[in-house]
Amino acid sequence: MSGVGNFFVRWRVRLGYPLAIAVLGFSRPTPGSILLGALAGAVGLSVRAYAAGYLHKQEVLTVTGPYGYTRNPLYLGSAILALGAGIATRSWISVSILFFYFAIFYSIVMRRETTELHLRHRASFEEYARAVPLFIPRLTAARLPRDSAGSFSLTQYKKNHEWQAPVGFLFLLLVLLAIWRLRPH
Repeated sequence: MSGVGNFFVRWRVRLGYPLAIAVLGFSRPTPGSILLGALAGAVGLSVRAYAAGYLHKQEVLTVTGPYGYTRNPLYLGSAILALGAGIATRSWISVSILFFYFAIFYSIVMRRETTELHLRHRASFEEYARAVPLFIPRLTAARLPRDSAGSFSLTQYKKNHEWQAPVGFLFLLLVLLAIWRLRPH
């Protein structure tokens, strides 16, 4: 990966904090926007949870469950979660910040992971990449040779620390609720 790509990967989380402050600063939430955002976010969290229960990082090439529809179901769930956050903020500026952050950083991360998976799994990954799109899911699951991580596992969900995503999203919703209560109406 290029030096610029490495920079973005290293700084993805660090730059996320000031951007989160900006997103919150521009937000104009209402109870209705928070509820709609929570509903959209719940869809994103469900996609992430489903994917995390299948994913065996650094162990096998996971091609079952949601990985038969898209090579990046965790990031797809994150995109839906970001959409939920944007809806909850009720701010086009906040939505734009979230969109550009996601588009820039996650496209770089997905390309980097594609390279790493190709180097690690070679022909198996090439077959998988030909059958399954990078991000936008297929309508039906690809028929591929299955790996040893063939079914959802709550243990794997926990091992992947996926419980942190709903905790973080709930915290965001509570902060938006506080912003709504503290701002003059």
